[in-house]
Amino acid sequence: MGRKRNNDRLRTLRQLDRLKWETAEQLGLSDDMKDPDELSVREAGKVGGQMVKKLVKKGEEAIVEESAGKADKNL
Repeated sequence: MGRKRNNDRLRTLRQLDRLKWETAEQLGLSDDMKDPDELSVREAGKVGGQMVKKLVKKGEEAIVEESAGKADKNL
């Protein structure tokens, strides 16, 4: 794996980790996240589910922005 790909992967993992902690805090589960033995499967599922919702929303927004940019160029 090239150095750039490795750096991109690390950046992505840091961003996902940041999103995980932000989501856990919003759900009031950040204390449980500090000790993995305290986090139940149900709580982990809540965090993961909310993360997926946020990622899908960001992806949809990116598609809309990209489509708007292409439409502007075609005018």
